[in-house]
Amino acid sequence: MLRQTLAIALGAAICLAPSLALAAQEAGASAEVARPKEKTAQPSGPKIQMAILLDTSGSMSGLIDQARTQLWNIVNEFATTTQDGRRPTFELALFEYGKSSVSAEDGHIRLILPFSDNLDKVSEELFKLTTNGGSEHCGQAIDRATKQLQWSESSSDLKCIFIAGNEPFTQGPIDYRVACKNAITKGITISTIHCGDRVTGINGKWGDGALLADGSFASIDHNAKVAIAAPQDKELIKLSAEVNKTYIAFGSKAWRTENSMRQTVQDSNAVKSNSAAGASRAIAKCNSLYCNDSWDLVDALKNGKVKLVDVKPEELPEDMRKMSHKERETHIAALQKKRTQLQKQVNDLGKEREKYIANEMKKLAEKGTKVLDSAIIDAARTQYSKKGFKKSAPGVASTSTEQPKK
Repeated sequence: MLRQTLAIALGAAICLAPSLALAAQEAGASAEVARPKEKTAQPSGPKIQMAILLDTSGSMSGLIDQARTQLWNIVNEFATTTQDGRRPTFELALFEYGKSSVSAEDGHIRLILPFSDNLDKVSEELFKLTTNGGSEHCGQAIDRATKQLQWSESSSDLKCIFIAGNEPFTQGPIDYRVACKNAITKGITISTIHCGDRVTGINGKWGDGALLADGSFASIDHNAKVAIAAPQDKELIKLSAEVNKTYIAFGSKAWRTENSMRQTVQDSNAVKSNSAAGASRAIAKCNSLYCNDSWDLVDALKNGKVKLVDVKPEELPEDMRKMSHKERETHIAALQKKRTQLQKQVNDLGKEREKYIANEMKKLAEKGTKVLDSAIIDAARTQYSKKGFKKSAPGVASTSTEQPKK
């Protein structure tokens, strides 16, 4: 009797299984309909990843100053590059090495910032840097950057390390030859920048390090003050402040305050350094690489990172909280339009400034002056051309004495 009952129950379960499966499937479908639709993932575009390793030992204050003031020249070099017609994303990482206040157990090496597209944050960290004496372990710094950062796995992306310093390249527990070979095996080039005369750099094996990892070697005057003021600088700096007014910081109050303040402070840091840095930053803020969609509602909506309907009133600035949804849409559209107009003004002035700077650059070329941004840009042009990156429009001039390769 028990066996017969079990058989009947089993048969019923088998008969009900398709119905139960269908019901579960329908329930899942209903859940999918109820769930907010997510944006379909798009194929990722090309990427440029650059890690800058700076010697912050006691004699390198000039190098740090160049990194701060020339950052935006470097960014502007990549602003108009494309690969197969697509603009790349640009990520920067920062390391410091050779500072005695960083633990000897860590090789006097510190990861300042992992790969980030938040360029204001990069600038902020550069302005925080200080120098003091230490041991400069180039091989160990390269090894750390190779292993610790999240490098792209795509062979078509540009992945490069730039290391700048003045002591022999041979110091430290990790052989620079091993570190450089490991990097290039992963498709990461190493370009070396010796702070001092070229012969000393070659004798100190800086040139050898670049040769091993398909990079470039350069020697720079890290104490040189190269900042070419142009007639357009004042107006560019003024327009940069106007661009800030088109941003809508959203999220928690602390997040809104932190990011909007960072943008303003980095404007100030650049302008206080010199007018050329302020103008270069203004141009950088009006190109595709300067994207703040993690905190700016205008960028976030434009790039499909959020939907306006999902943003809570308390995550908005005070003046937008009482607006209707339609009023918010109109307000955001007006700011987007204004930003586009300002960007055009800045880019038009930037082209005029570029012509002026190019003429002044001829004088520097005659003197053979080379500084940090010119070393990075000249090397990067060689490297990105090998990856199929091209300039889609005339780039903004830096203190580089070389022209983009066609």
